[in-house]
Amino acid sequence: MSDWLKQARLSKGFTQETLANKAGIAKTTYASYEQGQRNPSIENAKILAKILGFSWTIFFENRVRETSSSVGKKRGVG
Repeated sequence: MSDWLKQARLSKGFTQETLANKAGIAKTTYASYEQGQRNPSIENAKILAKILGFSWTIFFENRVRETSSSVGKKRGVG
């Protein structure tokens, strides 16, 4: 998740702290999203997506693709 989210933030000229403040979340929470350590709640995904200008579902679409990919690898598919 980290690269696309970081690029979206930088394209708007925000620091992690500025974006976190705009979204009403802790900077450490936002940083963990960007580092791929945590996934945002639906509420936070919607807020961040609105600020950054993309669909909130991308947070969960990426997670589904990664999960499906890793399941396929475990089963010998893909």
